Amino acid sequence: MWNYSEKVMNHFRHPHNVGEIENADAVGEIGNIVCGDALKLSLKIDQKTETILDAKFQTFGCGSAIASSSALTEMIKGKTLDEALKINNQNIAKYLDGLPEEKMHCSVMGMEALEAAINNYRGIQAPEKQVEEGTIICNCFGVTDQKIIRIIKMNNLTTVEQVTNYTKAGGGCGQCKPEIEKILAEVLRKEKEKKKTPPRKMTNLEKIRLIQETLEKEIRPALRADGGNIELVDVDGNTVYVKLTGNCQNCPSMGFTIETFITQKLQRSVNKDLEVKEVKE
Repeated sequence: MWNYSEKVMNHFRHPHNVGEIENADAVGEIGNIVCGDALKLSLKIDQKTETILDAKFQTFGCGSAIASSSALTEMIKGKTLDEALKINNQNIAKYLDGLPEEKMHCSVMGMEALEAAINNYRGIQAPEKQVEEGTIICNCFGVTDQKIIRIIKMNNLTTVEQVTNYTKAGGGCGQCKPEIEKILAEVLRKEKEKKKTPPRKMTNLEKIRLIQETLEKEIRPALRADGGNIELVDVDGNTVYVKLTGNCQNCPSMGFTIETFITQKLQRSVNKDLEVKEVKE
């Protein structure tokens, strides 16, 4: 029998903000009833300040799923979208004074629903969708290798059992567990190598080439899909100067796109210390 905190039990027995906001400004849906868990999060947002004025949820799942969803809505009300995006599954579990490890996938579902809702509002493909373009490892719950890798890194997981607790992968028929074990071993091996081998300093030419490749392969296609584009203007140390064209020029979400989408892509592919600045005519 799992031990639940008093706070988890309170949010389960008396969930806050249950329902759906009529004419919501943003909606995020995660999971699948067929797989046992589903969550729909709707938000009312002040469009001038991007502050979350109200949040409601509908969920199909266990008591931990209800408690995690209820807690999430309380955590994000009054926050700006950028502040809300900093909330991860560990923050949700901490707010509830902890969750049984076997139920941590409920906090992950809440985090992903929040990301999906905010990116729905901003017209940007949600991060979990971007990273989950991979091979399905767990057919029972539709979990991809990319999601497994993401959650392993985010939560410092070290065992297959933990991966199952946080993603549900391997929690059905169990046939995918050997593949999960391979993925886990490879992630841990790479993380160990990172700690052992100091990174070689990249030359300016290498940096510029990698920035151009990332813009061309990962960033430009997403912007073009919405009628926009991006040009590399200059690179000065760790500062990347870009020019946005097309629909991107006057887009109200451009600040978020630069600070989060473009910057994170370049930091992940090139250098974690890169800063992106827009050059306007």
